[in-house]
Amino acid sequence: MHAASRLPEKPRAGATPGGGAVSRRRLRPVLAGLVLVAAVVVAVVALAGGGDSAGRPAGTPASAAPSAAAPADPSLLALARRESGDPYALGKPDAPVVLIEYSDFQCPFCGRFARETKPELLRDYVEKGVLRIEWRHFPLFGAESEQAARASWAAGRQGRFWQFHDTAYAHPRERNKGDFAEKALLTMAEEAGIEDLDRFRADMNSAAADAAVTRDVEEGYALGVSSTPAFLVNGRPILGAQPTDVFAEAVEAAEAAEGTRAQGGTDE
Repeated sequence: MHAASRLPEKPRAGATPGGGAVSRRRLRPVLAGLVLVAAVVVAVVALAGGGDSAGRPAGTPASAAPSAAAPADPSLLALARRESGDPYALGKPDAPVVLIEYSDFQCPFCGRFARETKPELLRDYVEKGVLRIEWRHFPLFGAESEQAARASWAAGRQGRFWQFHDTAYAHPRERNKGDFAEKALLTMAEEAGIEDLDRFRADMNSAAADAAVTRDVEEGYALGVSSTPAFLVNGRPILGAQPTDVFAEAVEAAEAAEGTRAQGGTDE
């Protein structure tokens, strides 16, 4: 097991980890949206919970996601990887709408999204070819979060990432109390139908797992993500486990914008 974190530290204000391809100037639209959501969080945190950070809870009601209607920045749209055969994605690579999810397996709000909202999005949009969901590893809560992220990557190496995802999120689990220790992760792997457990263990503890998780973490930090779950829907941010209607409205607005753009118009 990895006793110490091998992930990049959260960057200081004004720093961009890894000098990523997305410039600070081009990030302003998404950062402005996240700041707006965060401001609303302060006002409503006593009323609703929808996100989780390493230092504080964060939540927003449906009315706190106005950024879904803002024009998408092209560099944010480009974050969608759209790789054919990507085991960490669901839906067609050429779907008109891509939802990118930054999540932690120890985040209770990520679990709520996985259990309550994702199944409806799969049924109503992914299965109809409208939506693609792309996962990003974003462990925030210490060693067990990082180990779970590496384990999920290892599951994907055997084509069982989403089965492992559903097993890990099947019910709420205690944070950093052994629920995501290596023995527990091996049990989850068995439940998820992973056949080669020796390979799974080796992949989970490999430098390649570290690199894959680090890639996602650096992408999230470059966007200003500091709590989970956080989403981009065709480049437009949604923060927290919002009601399903918020995601449905964002997907449908993005689909309509793509239709307009395909006809030579603009979504602005």
